[in-house]
Amino acid sequence: MDTWTCFKKNYLELETLPFALDLSKMDIPEAFFQKMSGAMTRAFESMEALEKGAIANPDEKRQVGHYWLRNPALAPNIDIRNCIEEMLESVLSFARKVHSGVVIGQDGPFEHLLCIGIGGSSLNPQFVSYALQGKFSPLQAHFLDNTDPDGIDRVLESLKDNLGRTLVVTISKSGSTPEPRNALMETEAFFKKHGLVFGKHAVAITSDGSQLDRYAKANHWLATFPMWEWVGGRVSGMAAVGLLPDALQGIDIEVLLEGAKKMDEVTRVADVSKNPAAQLALAWFYATDGNGSKNMVILPYKDRLLLFSRYLQQLIMESLGQEKDFSGKIVNQGISVFGNKGSTDQHSFIQQLRDGLPDFFVTFIEVLKDREGESIEVEPNVTSGDYLHGFFLGTREALYEKGRKSITLTIDTVSPLTLGMLVALFERTVGLYAYLVGINAYHQPGVEAGKKAATKALALKKTIVEHLQAQRGKSFTVDALSITLKANPENIFKTLEHLYLNHPLIEKTPGATPFDAQYQYL
Repeated sequence: MDTWTCFKKNYLELETLPFALDLSKMDIPEAFFQKMSGAMTRAFESMEALEKGAIANPDEKRQVGHYWLRNPALAPNIDIRNCIEEMLESVLSFARKVHSGVVIGQDGPFEHLLCIGIGGSSLNPQFVSYALQGKFSPLQAHFLDNTDPDGIDRVLESLKDNLGRTLVVTISKSGSTPEPRNALMETEAFFKKHGLVFGKHAVAITSDGSQLDRYAKANHWLATFPMWEWVGGRVSGMAAVGLLPDALQGIDIEVLLEGAKKMDEVTRVADVSKNPAAQLALAWFYATDGNGSKNMVILPYKDRLLLFSRYLQQLIMESLGQEKDFSGKIVNQGISVFGNKGSTDQHSFIQQLRDGLPDFFVTFIEVLKDREGESIEVEPNVTSGDYLHGFFLGTREALYEKGRKSITLTIDTVSPLTLGMLVALFERTVGLYAYLVGINAYHQPGVEAGKKAATKALALKKTIVEHLQAQRGKSFTVDALSITLKANPENIFKTLEHLYLNHPLIEKTPGATPFDAQYQYL
């Protein structure tokens, strides 16, 4: 089959949305689609049951309902439908009040937005903000998504002169997750230090009755918005988690939701030839042998989509990175995701992609519209946008010449509609792929294991400080403390090194080796 015939056979352009999918450079044989037809039918049936309210996470006995967010009529009961519709109206109403000056800060109308969250509660709003925020956005967005003191200082210091015009949105389902809790405490202290009443600038997005919900109401915050158990963090961008920050920045969230709703409609169709999510899921399966044997490289040729690879990294790796399948068998599934943007990558890791390890497949994202308005010519009849598009075509061809496979997604421009489409497309693809390989994409025991390990590390730190404090003036080596405290000497060593540079009363006396050093409480 010649390349043009292959392209036409493997090119799907949607009639209802400005979107196209090209699998021509994946070299997937027709027999593969036929072989997978039974598995794909079962995946469609599982997705249909999920959307109708089936329990998706047996451990937590919870449903997965992010699909209902863009079409509340699909919710399994009237209570959930009402919750979604009320949330959307409350988000739109609050944003209108902020934009019109009905709700203001202590120094006047809000001009800046500080979002505090972690994981999906931060990645989706950041991705959408970076993609769609313009110079005329009513509020300029900033984010705190870690418990790094230096990172917190950098963001807060940048807002110092506009603090009285800064609205803070804290996002945490429980209110006890350490990263957003710590950032909230630091931010509140910063406001108080500058003579401002934090509650007059604060909004919470959290579960009803949570620790954060109670704190916000007790301290007379401006508003609270809901989070629900049936919406996981990595798929929460179309709940208040993403919609409130989006709306406050002037982004048309109703068009964003419409793009997702229309893509959902297309990707529910149980005909692989017309369903881009089904085709993508099968392409992932083919490329990775259904066991994650290849990495996924995301290459969007648009600066506005810089953070899309980070967003997809969490969505895909947190969903598909599972130890066991539905039967309990250990399978260690997953697809590793990395990427940056084109054509920046022409000068970074494209060299390895073409000539190095063939351990990947690429997902290119082509954006047809260069900019609003006309472009100057940087050469006769050539614009900067022509160069960018040329680099995209050239890179795709150069990789394929060396046997490197790729998928291309094409959209007309970066807009609320197309972002809604892309988010919905990948959410559905992840769900279908997970069913194809027999895993639960809505389970995350690995995340919880990390949290439990961190709790133990913090408990050890407290024990060390208390012991040194009780033995004030006495010096101890790591080995001595390990014997006394009956704890892992490696963790004690790492903890003491951190304490020495951060605790004002912990002193270190160097020894013959790093491990012979002695530590004491002054």
